[in-house]
Amino acid sequence: MGDLAVGARSGHEGPEERPGPSDEPGVEAAAGGTNPGSDAADGDEARSGQDAKPPKKQRSFWKELPLLIGIALVLALVIKSFLVQAFSIPSDSMQNTLQQGDRVLVDKLTPWFGSEPERGEVVVFKDPGHWLDGEPTPDPNAVQRVLGWIGLMPSADEKDLIKRVIAVGGDTVECKGTGPVKVNGRALNEPYVFAGNTPCTVDDQGGQFKVTVPKGKIWVMGDHRQNSLDSRYHQNQPGGGAVPVDNVVGRAIVVAWPPTRWSTLPKPDTFDQPGINALSSAAPGVLGLAGAAPLVLWRRRRLTVAAARNARVSGDRSARVSGGSTAG
Repeated sequence: MGDLAVGARSGHEGPEERPGPSDEPGVEAAAGGTNPGSDAADGDEARSGQDAKPPKKQRSFWKELPLLIGIALVLALVIKSFLVQAFSIPSDSMQNTLQQGDRVLVDKLTPWFGSEPERGEVVVFKDPGHWLDGEPTPDPNAVQRVLGWIGLMPSADEKDLIKRVIAVGGDTVECKGTGPVKVNGRALNEPYVFAGNTPCTVDDQGGQFKVTVPKGKIWVMGDHRQNSLDSRYHQNQPGGGAVPVDNVVGRAIVVAWPPTRWSTLPKPDTFDQPGINALSSAAPGVLGLAGAAPLVLWRRRRLTVAAARNARVSGDRSARVSGGSTAG
C-alpha cells in the first residue's frame, strides 16, 4: 500500500521537484531515474542484435549471367516450339509479297487449338515429298546452328516451304489459259501476283489444270507464278500436288526483317467473295438444321402427351360431376 501511495503522490499529487534520498532501495532507484527492468531490456536488445543475421550480399552480375542465359534459352525453345518461329525466305517464288532474304514470323500457336489453313493465307509447311530435291543445302557455321536450334535464327536443317493457300479440302480449283484462277467457279482477283506474270501459266507440265482438293489437304501456289514449283508441278507425285494439313507448320503473319520491309501478311479480300465459301457456309446451316430437328420432334411429342393428359383429366372430371348430380 505504501509503495502505491508514494507512487501516487510523486506521480500526480506532489509538486514537480527533484526527489531526495530514500531509505527504500526501490524508491531510491526510481528517484535516480533508473528503471529496475532496464538492464534486462538492454540485455535482450544486445542479444537480439547479436543473433540477427547480416543481410545477404547480392551476387554480382557475372555470377547471375549464366542463370539469365539459361532462362533465356528455355524461353526461346518454348516460343519456337509452341508460339512463334522465324523463317528465312530462300527464293523468289513469293515475290513481290516476300523477297529473298526476308525474315518472316510464323504463328505456330493457333494450329494447337485446331485452327486449319484458310484460303489466301501464306503458310510454311514441311516438304510433303521430294519437292526440294535438287535444291542447294545451306552450310551454316556453328553459331548459326546454335541460334537456329533455339529459334533465334531460321534452322538450316528444316526442309520447309512457303506458299499461298489457294484452295482447301473439297474446293475445285482450276487454271485455263492465262487465267484468272478460279475456286469453286469464282474468279480470283490477285493483285499480289508478281508484276508481269499471268495468274495461270500456259504450259503442259501442270500450268493448266482443274483439280478437286482432297479433304484434309490444301492447294498452294507461289505469288511469282512463272517462277514457283508449287502444287501445279507436283501433280504426278503421291498426293497429286496437294499438301496435307498436318504438314503445315503455321501461318506467316509478319515480315520482321529487314526493318525497311516490316509489314503484315493479311488474307486478301478476294477469298471472302460470296460463293467461294459456298460449301463451308452451307455447313453451319445443315448442322443447325440437324441440331434443331430433334428439339422440334421432342417439343411436338411433349405437346401431344400434354394434350392427351388434359383430355384424360377433363374426362375424369366430367365423370365425377355426373356421379355427384345423380347422388344428389
